[in-house]
Amino acid sequence: MSAGGSPRLSPFMPDILLVEDKESLRRVLRLTLENAGYSVTEAADAREAINEIGRVPHKVVLTDLRMPNGTGLDVLRAARAADGDVPVIVMTAYGSIDEAVQAMKDGAHDFLQKPVDSNHLLLLVGRALEQSRLRTENMLLREEWSKRYGFPRIIGESEAIKKAVAETQRVAQTEATVLLLGESGTGKELFARAVHHLSNRRDKPLVAINCAAIPETLIENELFGHERGAFTGAGDRRLGKFELASGGTVFLDEIGELPLAVQGKLLRVIEERCVDRIGGRAPVPVDVRVVAATNKDLRKAVDEGEFRGDLFFRLAVFPIEIPPLRERGEDVVLLAHHFAAQLGKEMRGREATLSDASVAALHTRRWPGNVRELENAIERACILADSSTLEPRDLGLIAETSEAQLSGFDASGTLSEATDRMVQIVERRKIAEALAAHDGNKTRAAETLGVSYKTLLTKIKDYSL
Repeated sequence: MSAGGSPRLSPFMPDILLVEDKESLRRVLRLTLENAGYSVTEAADAREAINEIGRVPHKVVLTDLRMPNGTGLDVLRAARAADGDVPVIVMTAYGSIDEAVQAMKDGAHDFLQKPVDSNHLLLLVGRALEQSRLRTENMLLREEWSKRYGFPRIIGESEAIKKAVAETQRVAQTEATVLLLGESGTGKELFARAVHHLSNRRDKPLVAINCAAIPETLIENELFGHERGAFTGAGDRRLGKFELASGGTVFLDEIGELPLAVQGKLLRVIEERCVDRIGGRAPVPVDVRVVAATNKDLRKAVDEGEFRGDLFFRLAVFPIEIPPLRERGEDVVLLAHHFAAQLGKEMRGREATLSDASVAALHTRRWPGNVRELENAIERACILADSSTLEPRDLGLIAETSEAQLSGFDASGTLSEATDRMVQIVERRKIAEALAAHDGNKTRAAETLGVSYKTLLTKIKDYSL
């Protein structure tokens, strides 16, 4: 405060753009605001205000509704175009309430009715500035969160995973379509979420769709929606996943399982940014980014006629290879420690640890189910273990010598008969491990084992699994 008791103005105080064509009222409003400690920039009409908005940013815009060279609605739209978050307060005389309501619909923060009450004016300006401050603070917090925690669960120090992370960080800031490649269980969905989280679309929806889990007869409806009466039972319009994700990201997992008939429609959505609802009369514009993932060799699928080549090249604008766990070296131990601490705390109230024997045993397994299988093993161990220290037996990783493996084996009969019995032992164990790694998902287990789904079902029945 100055010696006379009025606030000392500072160039760092919040700046308010005051737009009012009547000079006497403009002077009164300016003095009211300056006496409250705000710095004020004046404009005498809409054209002058719009020029000022284009020149420098302002924290709040306070504008009359009716004035020469345009209206307050023109000022409002110019302010919102320059900065979609700037609060705009519209002043209106008695009799033009409808226009004030229209201003609110166009995004005005609030409106003041003339004659202006000074206390009410200062109250609305204070609220608008507080809203602006909180919005800026939240934006800074989101940026800081992205920097620190953009990949909260992508654990690893191997060069392969560092490369995938670096590529994800780089492409996330763009609008490019991303194709995530890798075996089942490597964490492709986690990377898809990272792409969304680090993008400018982070505040909009991320909609994930498992293309393999939806029947072929329903997948088009699930993706693009339908109009009322489009088919028997369509009593109401239903929006598809692409419309529900408007402004955000669509994650198409298992994209290699998408039927050929739907692939062409997906290609059109990506290229033209519009969807055709089933039974619809006109395309519906959509603004989404597409991230896809697959554990299939899509190039081979294209050669075999199982996947459209034009869609493949449209999806593979920026491919990212997610490495299998067996190629990540010491990341196995890092991940195991992470899961033990996290799951132990969630399930037992305290972090679990790994014994030296468990750490050694972790290296003896190739982890065909990748990170998902490792996490499942740690979760099971946290349930079964007698203490907070997880041992190999808790993890199902008891190392057996070749003598121990053979001690109970029936080697009688011919070589062929003995070999058949050993093969059955190995097959049963491998199938059980694959099913455990994929939470009982037979399709993924068959892919891991390299056999057909039908063959796997037959062997599950034969071995009573």
